[in-house]
Formats: sequence, structure tokens, C-alpha cells
Amino acid sequence: MDTGTHVVMGIAIGGIATLDPVVASNHVTASSVLIATIVGSQIPDIDTVLKLRNNAVYIRNHRGITHSIPAVILWPLVILAIIFPFFSGANLLHLWLWTFFAVFLHVFVDIFNAYGTQALRPFTPKWVALGVINTFDPFIFAIHIVGIILWIAGAKPGYTFLAIYAVIFSYYIIRFRAQARVRREVRKAIPDATEMIIASTMKFHHWRIAVTNEHQFFVGRAENYHFHILDTFNRIPVPDTPVLHAAKKDKNLSAFLSFSPVYRWEVDEFDDYYEVRFIDLRYRSNNRYPFVAVVDLDLQLNILNSYTGWIFSEEKLRKKLDVLPD
Repeated sequence: MDTGTHVVMGIAIGGIATLDPVVASNHVTASSVLIATIVGSQIPDIDTVLKLRNNAVYIRNHRGITHSIPAVILWPLVILAIIFPFFSGANLLHLWLWTFFAVFLHVFVDIFNAYGTQALRPFTPKWVALGVINTFDPFIFAIHIVGIILWIAGAKPGYTFLAIYAVIFSYYIIRFRAQARVRREVRKAIPDATEMIIASTMKFHHWRIAVTNEHQFFVGRAENYHFHILDTFNRIPVPDTPVLHAAKKDKNLSAFLSFSPVYRWEVDEFDDYYEVRFIDLRYRSNNRYPFVAVVDLDLQLNILNSYTGWIFSEEKLRKKLDVLPD
């Protein structure tokens, strides 16, 4: 989920914690729990700072080890080590329990996005991404804001947020059923599909879709359960040519390949350099595929420059690559 949603979820967990008799009976514990749940709902995303280094490091590591099983166990201990000295009168066990729940819930809800997490590390590096909830879901965020307003207005936070989470649980079930219906429609249109990626958008009845069969990639959208194929590409295996072999050594392309499950590739030869481009097919927007990895190599196959990330115009890509237009 996005940062804002994780913040309001942390507040909601702090509200639910007031139903805990130990928390409710001790003002110091209640205050420390609210702070800890807000921090705990954020701390797995501390790897966002990796973006300050470069996109390759960020893409390879975001929602990776910081969302793993060991991290879910360790983050609450880190938070307690920082917070408890300021709230020494708090009940340590209950402070840890609610902090752990906040961290766990952060990682758990991220699984339902299209981006996903490596939540099952160290047992498997596989990305778990169910794609039923958009990274920012307006309904989930709005209903949390309603709950916070009711709390400020004097409503009992525990029961208020329990009721809200019951509604959200029902909403998740509805989203799963909607995705399953879209999946059936895609299967009707492409009966020989071997893989489907069906990802939600901010609009309830709109879904982004990437489908693979033995010979082709299909990119489409579903609106009100009607599936439309927008683009079709031949599925051509990446050959082990000298140019591609050299390009794969680049850190940006390597990070892209570690993250993207559905992509096509291009190699262009110019007078004095080669350009290798890999294009993720999951994120079609305004007739473009903005998530790419590009590597430029000289004729001796030395890497000149490279980039991976979101690009919405060729001009911006040229600037990222420090290549002047002709």
C-alpha cells in the first residue's frame, strides 16, 4: 500500500488496541502503543531510502528483505528498543504484541498489490503479488479517514475500527470475486493462456491485464468485466548473442529482470553504438509502456550508460541516458 494508507492503518491499529484491557488501563501503555503502531505500520518501507542511491538498487530490494519473515520478527524489537526508554512505565509485552501486529499487517496487505513483496523469504525469493488491491485504494483510505474523524468526534476507537475492518474484509472478498470473474473472461478470449497477470487500478471496475501463451504476449484491460486486447506481441526468447550477453551484466538491466515477469525486448544498432531495451508489459499507460530498462553499448560491447525505471517520453529517456538527440 502507499505511505498514507499505512499511516492511517497504524492509527487504526492503535485505536483497536484500546480494546486490550492492559492498554486501556494504562495511559503510558496506550500512548506508547499508538506511537509504536504508527511507526510499525511504516518501518518495513524504510528501504525506500535506497532510491537515493539509484533505481537499480531500489527495484532489486524494495519490499524484499525488509518485508521478509525475519524482518517481521526483528522490526518490533527495533521499535521497542527505541520507544520503550521514553515510556518505561508501559507494559512491555503488550507494547510488543501490538507493534508486531502493525508490522505484520503492513507486510500482509502489501501482498494483495500487483507489486507484491518477498514476504516468504528466506524460504523462497518468489514475489507474492495477488493484484486484487491497488497500491492506493481510495475506498480503503477514505474509510480509515472516516474512522479517525469519528474517533476525534468522540466515538469509541476500538469498536469503530473493528467495524471498519469488517467492512474492509468484505471489500477484499468482493475484489477477489471480481478478479476471478475477469479471469474467466480472459480465459474465454485466450483459452490457451499459460499465465495471467490481472492487476487492479484505482477504478473499481478497471483492471490491467497481461497474458502469456506459448507464442504470444497479450496486453489488455477489463472494464465492467469486458476484456479488450490492446496489444499483441510475438513471444521471442532472448537469444544469447554477444550484445545481449554483455547488456545483461549491467546492474540496471539485471535489477529489471529480477523484478519483471512479463517483458519484451529490442536491440537497435546505430553507427557507433547498440541499444538494448527491455519493456515491462504490465504497466501500459496512454499507449505507452513506461517501465523499462535500457542499456547502451559501444561497438566493442562496453557499457556506455543505462537506466531502469519509469519513463513517459523518449526525450526524458535520452536525458537519463545522457545521450544528445540527433
